[in-house]
Amino acid sequence: MDFITYVYLGYTFISLYFLFLFILLYLQGKKEMLFTPLLTKKYSISFVVPCYNEESSIGKTIENLVNNGYSNLKKIIVVDDCSTDNSYNLIKEYQKKYPRLVQAVQTPKNTGNAAGAKNYGAQFVKTELIAFTDADSFPEKGSIEKMIGYFDDSEMGVVVGSILVQNRGNFLTKLQYIEYIIIKFSRKLMEFIDVIFVTPGPLVIYRKKIFDKIGGFDDKNMTEDLEITWNIISHGYKVKMNAPARVYTIAPEKWKEWFNQRIRWNVGGYQAMIKYRKRYFDSGMLGFFIMPMFLLYWFISLFGLALVGYRLLTWAISKYLSFSYSAQGNVALIALNEFSFNPDILFFFGIFLFGFSIVFTLLGYFDHKEERKNRKGFKKPGFFIMSVYMIVYLALYPVIMVISMYRFFRKKMVW
Repeated sequence: MDFITYVYLGYTFISLYFLFLFILLYLQGKKEMLFTPLLTKKYSISFVVPCYNEESSIGKTIENLVNNGYSNLKKIIVVDDCSTDNSYNLIKEYQKKYPRLVQAVQTPKNTGNAAGAKNYGAQFVKTELIAFTDADSFPEKGSIEKMIGYFDDSEMGVVVGSILVQNRGNFLTKLQYIEYIIIKFSRKLMEFIDVIFVTPGPLVIYRKKIFDKIGGFDDKNMTEDLEITWNIISHGYKVKMNAPARVYTIAPEKWKEWFNQRIRWNVGGYQAMIKYRKRYFDSGMLGFFIMPMFLLYWFISLFGLALVGYRLLTWAISKYLSFSYSAQGNVALIALNEFSFNPDILFFFGIFLFGFSIVFTLLGYFDHKEERKNRKGFKKPGFFIMSVYMIVYLALYPVIMVISMYRFFRKKMVW
């Protein structure tokens, strides 16, 4: 076998390893996927909601929190980061409407990122737990109570909910709807081996004393929710996810917005890898599994993209030379033997791998009966959308990664 064949086999082995790992985790923990701990104590909790130019959604976010149903919710601190629209005036109106719960605050100047506004709001929190949601996210009724029980464990640092897409009307958001469900499914599986590596901002609860101990959010990192998760893990605290605690968020509806969001996510990952570089291969799960997994993912993505580029280039050169010689020799440009089909072992490996990928995607999508009942009229994706997601959408990840690395090293980073 030549070098390229060994590379293909290596990729297949790695892919199948992680695929079987996730399937085994699912089969072993299937009964725990929807687990919610008993609520033995109603811990006091306050929410911090960072807001910048979100006048179209901030009202609904506040209403969802006020009516969430948790009786020991003390404060909803909405932090306006010097918005240029009418957001702050709307927030003050809700403060008048719910004076016991809602507190409107404004940063002295625009912080330029969500972490700055979150940290500013956190200083007003005096409760046992501190929670965050985004100004364009809408926690489902009862979601707070479903997450609280985990904090009976004194080592519990943070609990995250399930993030789903609210706006599912156009082609891009339908793709993201599938993506977010698969991410939710994968994140819950990773909980079984204690390797949840990010607790996204749409719905997350921290133990306040641990949040203060580690210094809150790093406002220099472009993905503060990933960095703080690594910080919590590195201090020896636990991270959990409650799948039935759902929050619906507004996903990007335009490709440019989606592209910028994914660039920011990737750059934040690079920043975290550098910040925690001394933790590589530590005995904990951060250095032993999470960070090596990131490195492996980056390597196989970049190498795979380079390999695809190499094969396309050699194919183009071959076709160009064939065309040139055919034209000079006055022979047919296309011969019938070019249409022959001789499948080799790599072809069957590819079919085998793609088949299992389909199984994993469908398994994640159809896993939770409760989620299927709460689709709010959204029809399940058809074959075309699923195919585009698996063949085209996922193939964009390595491209985004390369562009992110370029911007990171050139320091062309914008929130």
